[in-house]
Amino acid sequence: MPMAVEITFQHASSAIVEYVPGRRRLRSAGLMTWRDYDTEFATLFTPSMVYRWQRSARNGGRWTERTSGLARGERAHNPNPLGVVPLVELPNRSRLWGKPRSEIATVLPLQDAVNTLWAHLMTASDGLALPARAILGMDRPVREITDPDTGEVVGEEDLPLDRFRSDRLLWLEQQGAQIAEFSAANLDNYLRVIGVAVEHIAAQTRTPPSYLAGKLVNVSPDGFAASEAGLVAKVSEKQRHFGSALREIVRLEALAQGETGRAESLSLGSVIWRDPQFRSDAQYSDALVKLKSIGVPDEALWERIPGVTPDEIERWKTMRTDAAGAILGGGIAALYGPKPDPADQDDDQADDELTGAA
Repeated sequence: MPMAVEITFQHASSAIVEYVPGRRRLRSAGLMTWRDYDTEFATLFTPSMVYRWQRSARNGGRWTERTSGLARGERAHNPNPLGVVPLVELPNRSRLWGKPRSEIATVLPLQDAVNTLWAHLMTASDGLALPARAILGMDRPVREITDPDTGEVVGEEDLPLDRFRSDRLLWLEQQGAQIAEFSAANLDNYLRVIGVAVEHIAAQTRTPPSYLAGKLVNVSPDGFAASEAGLVAKVSEKQRHFGSALREIVRLEALAQGETGRAESLSLGSVIWRDPQFRSDAQYSDALVKLKSIGVPDEALWERIPGVTPDEIERWKTMRTDAAGAILGGGIAALYGPKPDPADQDDDQADDELTGAA
């Protein structure tokens, strides 16, 4: 009975693959690390062995053979039954020289600028977004301080302005006093610069501007498709680069199942991706009808329908075979229903004639 195979994905910060010098696709080792509470774990994969270690502050931070999570009698180091490193790298924008490049590395400075401008906008909105008023030609409001025993005035102190703000009342008793106003700051300048920066980010990452701005006004389908052309080309490029790694993953799954023949077939196969461009059902139907008119087989057309699984295609084949068998066997009624009764047809024809005469 085949053993259960589990395929997991690890973050790039906790897994690394080493290649044979001069061989960019032949893996010599793979290391995976993770942390559980106060214990760190590490698993080293080689074509011949699988080594498992752990360390924690309790043993002085030294790496020792793994004991946590193992069954009784299970060894920490075991032979590798696959004979290959079962850790596959999915590099993004791999190059002939140097490490793969991040997708957002080129736009990080622009994003930092947008974050800075947004912080300035929030700060300005807190203190400058509302008009400010000033009183000219008048002393600051004060109140007298009296001695509680004698009642004599011994000094004065400034009145808190919070009371005037909350009550919205102010008496101007001094002659010539007037009120001036400072207009609110215009925050649109920040928004315009942020908008231009966002457009640059969209251009560098080949992201449709409508995805970032979220504004669609009277955009034709052709115009919307044209705006997504850069993103579709980018996704198609990623499919080509990620396809080889995913093919290697399913090949390892076949090896783990003990199916060497299927593993060899998968190593020569290709990954079939879903169409990266979004199209409506009417567009797909129209394209499939045109392909059918030039003689493309039904099975090939069914594979192009979004969301259709291989199991559904097999079921459709069975239904088509059953329908053909029913036709050859004379069971037309099973497909189109029972044949109408001639008496019913005569009655319907008479009713139509009476209706026409009326």
